[in-house]
Amino acid sequence: MHLTTGEARDLAIGALKRLAFSDEDAAITADHLVGAATRGVTFGSLPRILAIKERIDEFGDRRRPIRISHETEQSAQVDGGDNVGYVVAHRVAQIAVEKAKRHGMAIVGANNTYYTGIFAHYIEMATRENLIAMAAGNGPAMTAPFGAREARLGTNPIAWGFPTTTDPIIWDIGTSTIMQGELMMHARLGEEIAEGIALDNAGRPTRDPTAALRGAILTWGGHRGSGLSIVVQLLGILCDTPAIPVGMQEMGFLYLAVDPALLMPVDRFKARATELAQAIRSAKPAEGAGPVRVPFDGSVATRRRTLEEGIELPDRVYQSLVALRDGA
Repeated sequence: MHLTTGEARDLAIGALKRLAFSDEDAAITADHLVGAATRGVTFGSLPRILAIKERIDEFGDRRRPIRISHETEQSAQVDGGDNVGYVVAHRVAQIAVEKAKRHGMAIVGANNTYYTGIFAHYIEMATRENLIAMAAGNGPAMTAPFGAREARLGTNPIAWGFPTTTDPIIWDIGTSTIMQGELMMHARLGEEIAEGIALDNAGRPTRDPTAALRGAILTWGGHRGSGLSIVVQLLGILCDTPAIPVGMQEMGFLYLAVDPALLMPVDRFKARATELAQAIRSAKPAEGAGPVRVPFDGSVATRRRTLEEGIELPDRVYQSLVALRDGA
């Protein structure tokens, strides 16, 4: 199904309001999901609304107001109140950016949340204000540590962002070979996954996404990716979460914002970051490879194109969202 971004946003808001989202929370979540779609991240876009519904059906609607449970000039601990992470992380990023602009740097953590989405979305909130930012989040056991065949770690995304004189440099990755949302979309569409990225619950390699959801995803990069995943899990614990959250709940989100002016003039940092990016892009590509890029170049190009051309949504997902919106 081909949709304009406006049509996609209206559909998302309508479906979310059927799930008892307030007007503000529905708009925040819809903007995030449509933003993911414009970057070509289909699994992290509108299909997530169906996963939110399934999560509410599983655990019940336990939402309570988001609140700051502890705060200093440069930090805050946020109780997410079992609200979806799109809303909680948006608030966390707002708090961190405001504090970093006043005091030079800030660290803000949130717990009691789930489904935080594309971390680059929150990182851009800082880079637009000429801040450097880092975000990390843990989750339930879905990924096997290196050398294991049982899940003990979350998919554990981490992102860094740096302002430049043009588009920001943002590195946003999951530490697993495939993200949970992508597995769920493959399962919803009846599609197999690639070889060598997941195990079933007996520890055998599988291409069945449903079997992988019951088993374990592998970390990327062997022991290096596994080590980074452990670090992210620990950063999530710093937000006062369980060591390994059980189910899609009690997950953590940590956000750090830093003003380059603490160490050097902001304009000088941005100029040198731009110089580095241009030096990397100007490198001769390897034989048979395309142009050399820095992180986020692809997302920026895709977003510019899809904002003009619209986005594609799997027919089955579109029909399910229309049925949800219409109460069918």
